[in-house]
Amino acid sequence: MTDIRVLGISGSLRADSANTKLVREAARLFGDCNFELGDIDLPLYDGDAEAAKGIPAEVQMLSDMIGVADAVIISTPEYNKGPSGALKNALDWVSRTDGKPWAGKPVAVMSAAAGRAGGERAQMVLRGFMVPFRPRILQGPEIHLADCANQFDADGHLTGETYVRELTTLMQALAAEISR
Repeated sequence: MTDIRVLGISGSLRADSANTKLVREAARLFGDCNFELGDIDLPLYDGDAEAAKGIPAEVQMLSDMIGVADAVIISTPEYNKGPSGALKNALDWVSRTDGKPWAGKPVAVMSAAAGRAGGERAQMVLRGFMVPFRPRILQGPEIHLADCANQFDADGHLTGETYVRELTTLMQALAAEISR
């Protein structure tokens, strides 16, 4: 196995999440890498709790995983025209940790949603959320997986040729960005 470390972050906490499947499929199409899935099931950010108790261990673990990863793949669902609250909460918490784990980090952003736009608005908002962290967000191809419940086979692999082709191209761009 290669020494390339790729971290996946799914914006959904659901056990059978299409976004988690999409992140895992992206890692598979990336190819030989050391892949880990980050956990964003974190307590709600509360400045008073942070002041009293410090950064929770699970937040620090996620921040450390981002910091040591060579690249990050994020997939967000679309909830009410934006990313999930769990994903935004994770971004807020990580911003409170020491260091700048996102700075200069190659990041591929994608979305999966039940609607016909495939989470396009949520992805656009997520890209805006990432700006203060100064990662190197790939500009495309954009992956907006529509009708996501019907896009995976029993093994969790994408079934649509166009989605597979575009996701493969995005993962090739991510690999190139790592070596840049």
